[in-house]
Amino acid sequence: MSYKRLDPEDFLVSIDSVTATAWSTNSPTLSTFFTSSITSTNDVYYKNVYQTGSTLSGSAVQFAIAYGNKQGSGSANFNDLVPGVSPTRTVYGQYRNLVYGDENANFIFGTITASDFWAINIDRARYKEHLLKGTFNLELTGSGGTVGTLFLTDNSGMVSTDTYLDCGRVYQIISGSNGVAASGTGYSPSSGSYGLFLPDIATILLNPLALSQSINLEPTRTSDTNVDNIGKLFRAISGSGASYFQLNSEETVTSDFVFVRSRNAEFNYSENPSFISGSTGDVLYSAFINSPQTYITTVGFYNDTNDLLAVAKLSKPLTKDFTKESLVRVKLDF
Repeated sequence: MSYKRLDPEDFLVSIDSVTATAWSTNSPTLSTFFTSSITSTNDVYYKNVYQTGSTLSGSAVQFAIAYGNKQGSGSANFNDLVPGVSPTRTVYGQYRNLVYGDENANFIFGTITASDFWAINIDRARYKEHLLKGTFNLELTGSGGTVGTLFLTDNSGMVSTDTYLDCGRVYQIISGSNGVAASGTGYSPSSGSYGLFLPDIATILLNPLALSQSINLEPTRTSDTNVDNIGKLFRAISGSGASYFQLNSEETVTSDFVFVRSRNAEFNYSENPSFISGSTGDVLYSAFINSPQTYITTVGFYNDTNDLLAVAKLSKPLTKDFTKESLVRVKLDF
C-alpha cells in the first residue's frame, strides 16, 4: 500500500441536470386517472388521483387536487357560529402562505387578481428535486365533456428571465404546448393567465375565471355548503377523448471528480507478502529490484488522521512499472 497527498488541482466539481418521468408508469404521459371509492374526511380538502384503480396492485398516488376560496365558499363551515371559516378557506390560506409567504397577499394570474383557484399537487414520490419546466402539458375537457378542449402548458419557453416568489420559480400557465403559446401570449381573452406553474414545489394552480371563459369549467361558489368542486376538475382532466397529463422531473446532481495520478517512478513496489520477504524485508525476486511490476486494483481516500473515507475499485487491474504512468479519475456523486 502506498500513499500520496492530493493537490488542489486534482479536484473538480461538476453539476449535471438529470431528468426523469414524473409518473410511476415510467412514461411522461399519464392518460388514465382514478380516485379512491372510499370516502375520507380529507375529501373536503383534497382528493388523490391514481394511475389505476386505488385498490389494485401497483396503484400509487400521482397527484392530488384541491380547491381554495378566499371567502370559504364551496364548503360547509367548521362551526355554524363562525361564518366563512371552512375547508376551502383553509386551503386558500395554506397555499397563500406557501406561495407568497404573506397572509395578506392575493393570487394574481397574469394581470388578474382571483379569489379562488384549483391546485394540483404532484405527489412527493414522483420527483426528487423539482419539476422540469417546459414539460407541463395538460388537456382539459369542458364542463360535462361537451364544451371544447383546452391544452395548457407553462410559458417558460417564452421568457428570458425567471420570476421568483417565496416558493421559488414561477411561470404563467397558458394555452399551448411544451412551454410555448399556441398564439399570442396564450392568456384567456379577459381573465388573465390560466394559472401558475410552480416547479420548485411541484404545484400547479389553475385560474377558474380563465377556465370558465374558455371551456365553461367553473367551480360552484355556494356559501356554507359542501359541493364537489374537486370532482369538477378531476372530470375535466379524465374526461372522454385522448386526455393526457404530461410532466417530467429534474434533479441537479453534484459530482466531485478526483484525479489520482501515478507517475513513472511512483507505486512500482509493493508491500504484498508475495513481493518481499516477511522476515528480512528483501525483495524476493531479483528481477523486481530494477524492473518491478505491480497491479493497481483499488484507490482509497484517507484524511489526515488516516481514516478511510472512500474506496474506488478499478474494473480490472492496472499494470504499473517504471515505463508507465497512470491517471485514475474517480467520480463521487452526492
